[in-house]
Amino acid sequence: RMLTRTPSVVAQVFLLLSVVLVIAIAVIQINQQKILSPGVKYGIVLDAGSSRTTVYVYEWPAEKENDTGVVSQTFKCNVKGPGISSYENNPGALAKPLDECLNKVKERIPVHLHKNTSVYLGATAGMRLLRLQNETAAHEVLASVQNYFRAQPFAFRGAHILTGPEEGLYGWITANYLMGNFLERNLWRTWVRPYRKETMGALDLGGASTQISFIPEDSQENFNNTLQVKLYGYSYDVYTHSFQCYGRDEAEKRLLALLLQKSNGSSSVDNPCYPRDYETALTAKHFCGSLCTRSLRAASCYLNQSVTFRGTGEPGLCQEMVSFLFNSTACRNRGDCPFHGTHQPKVKGNFVAFSGFYYTIHALNLSGHFSLAEFNSSMWFFCSQSWAQLQFMLPKSEEIYARSYCFSANFIYYLLVHGYNFDAGNWPQIRFQKEVGNSSIAWSLGYMLTLTNMIPAEGKLIQLPLKPSLFAGLLVFLTATALLCLCFLVYLCVVSRHQKDSSRVEYVFTPE
Repeated sequence: RMLTRTPSVVAQVFLLLSVVLVIAIAVIQINQQKILSPGVKYGIVLDAGSSRTTVYVYEWPAEKENDTGVVSQTFKCNVKGPGISSYENNPGALAKPLDECLNKVKERIPVHLHKNTSVYLGATAGMRLLRLQNETAAHEVLASVQNYFRAQPFAFRGAHILTGPEEGLYGWITANYLMGNFLERNLWRTWVRPYRKETMGALDLGGASTQISFIPEDSQENFNNTLQVKLYGYSYDVYTHSFQCYGRDEAEKRLLALLLQKSNGSSSVDNPCYPRDYETALTAKHFCGSLCTRSLRAASCYLNQSVTFRGTGEPGLCQEMVSFLFNSTACRNRGDCPFHGTHQPKVKGNFVAFSGFYYTIHALNLSGHFSLAEFNSSMWFFCSQSWAQLQFMLPKSEEIYARSYCFSANFIYYLLVHGYNFDAGNWPQIRFQKEVGNSSIAWSLGYMLTLTNMIPAEGKLIQLPLKPSLFAGLLVFLTATALLCLCFLVYLCVVSRHQKDSSRVEYVFTPE
């Protein structure tokens, strides 16, 4: 009997140990696994504007969030020289200024990721105008960019001319993404859509065009300028419109052409928007050569003629001249058609104004939110300064910008108040801002975000404490041991019961 009890105890101990070990190994394998991120992905966007090209480097976790990368800007570089549309006569000269920025970009992105890093070039209104003026030249400029990137280690995805509405939409996406209107982290540090958070409108002022984008009060109303975009699993219907030739630089060229026209082609012209005592000689081609000035071009505007513009610093007269740049007659006094014959829904909610809007406001020594009255008084004070006083006020500004801020301020006033129908009541809802954190508010980030919708996500890599083969082997071995112990215990139980039954039968039949 002692012999029978010993194997039974051993079998029970082995059974218990096997069960405990199976549970322990399973718990360790599940709880101690490490989720390794597949790392980060990089993307490069070249914002080829009318006045300059800016290179942005973006990165995002490879696993993505609801099909859209959580993208952040890690580097920005301004390419020296003018915008790519200025190289129409010498496209080959584009490579040298691009090189300086691209060499810095190569240092920012790990070498082993270069070949998997996508590069996109988006050209805006400057190239849109060049394509209208000279399609062959525009094609040659883009081909030159394409050739340049063939020799680079990155995956070039093409040079494209964005439409005005696309530029407006991408700017709207950038602004709302950076303001946290699409995603926020909850208590568990996971990304969720903000509860009942309103999106904000976006106002972008470039060199050759300006854009307004927002979600109108009645999104059901069928506006021709509404685009739908899907981000982080949600759809948005965005009204967006781009006004060609209403960018800061092209608008100023139209002003200069208008002043020349009113002076009957004189070689010396007063400019009420330039600072008092400022004088500059410009070749008529500088402004008369633009497609935007075609309707204003004076009959006596000879492209090689030199015109001297003298600043008189008269804010009232400057505003009057700026008003002539806006064609409101096409609207026939309809309230939903501010200018240029374009139907626009009523502006709604908060807006962020960036690019040229921000730089002009900054020059007026204003920032963030302020009233329309504050803006007007700052503009009037600024425009009344002489050139000597202005150089003292803006010591770091280049002459080409400093001389034009008064015009820009009057143009912004007219565009926002008479163009988009902002007034004293809703003007403070506009926030003039350049960036959020380290990220610039520009269409390029919205472009990158939209493109990440089409970049496949990588699955998370899971590192387990035990190799799957070892884990499976141990489970099989321990489960088999437990089953053998269980079978052995059942066998011992049956044998023991059989022996008891035999002894009882012997006891019954023993003769007295």
